[in-house]
Amino acid sequence: MLSVLSLVTRRLLTLIPLVLGITIFVFVIMQFSPIDPALSVLGDQATAAQVAAFKAANGLDDPLPLRYLHFLGDLLRGDLGMTFPPSVPVADKIATALPLTIQLTALGIVGALIIALALGITAALYRDRWPDQVIRFVSMAGIAMPSFWLALLLIQEFSVRRPVFPTGGYVNPGDSFSLWLQSLAMPALALAVPVGCSLARIVRTSMVEELDKDYVRTAIGAGLPPRVVIGRNVLRNALVNPLTVLGLRIGYLLGGTVVIEAIFSLPGMGTQIMSAVQQNDTALAQGTVLTIAICFVFVNLVVDILYLFANPRLRGAH
Repeated sequence: MLSVLSLVTRRLLTLIPLVLGITIFVFVIMQFSPIDPALSVLGDQATAAQVAAFKAANGLDDPLPLRYLHFLGDLLRGDLGMTFPPSVPVADKIATALPLTIQLTALGIVGALIIALALGITAALYRDRWPDQVIRFVSMAGIAMPSFWLALLLIQEFSVRRPVFPTGGYVNPGDSFSLWLQSLAMPALALAVPVGCSLARIVRTSMVEELDKDYVRTAIGAGLPPRVVIGRNVLRNALVNPLTVLGLRIGYLLGGTVVIEAIFSLPGMGTQIMSAVQQNDTALAQGTVLTIAICFVFVNLVVDILYLFANPRLRGAH
């Protein structure tokens, strides 16, 4: 238990320079934006004196390191700045949009895991036979299929031809759980299919490697039912590698929400990024990108901790 706590503490400490590096990267990149915040707020008809006064009042003329320190200080207080007129705190917009993106990403992860386990385990148990060949073809097709294209196909099939799901919009789960699930079912599936199909190939490979090990033949030869051996030992050991890859795939899911939310008219973080780009709102763009990046880092921390629990040998090595 103490070894696990020390490893978790170490992982947490490594987050400090990592998150700091993310804030520096995002801040510096935004400084190269051709958008002038003063003109975005005051309008193109603003005079040079008005622009100069705005920059002086908001510290835009300060040296870059000093501006970053001000930005970091505001960030530690939870202040991400104000959107361009109408002025609204960026933190308020993110607080409204982030829960939806988390819900969509979580449903995408669940869907991807179901697809990966169903296809990967079946392919491993029937390796080199026709189910394995069919699943290999399906997996490759799913990996090659862009999420936005699949989203359009789903809308065409299940919203236009067969009106089973709404074409877009969002319903709060507190208002109606069934309508909430309907509003996110197709977006989550569009995100889950490419990720689930790629994970299925990894699950299949890991399962095959475990099934070929001596302990499996020994256990089955000793009279244990194959179902018990596979469920208790093979599956648990085989899921260690896919669990590691899942942390990286979550970044794909978070990035994919930008387009998927736009297609399904979902007011999440992706929609906020699109709105920031269209309105030349640098503060909103900076805040949303930074939030998504930090969320990705913390999700990978959770995956790392789960990996420690799933792999006792790694704990023993430390």
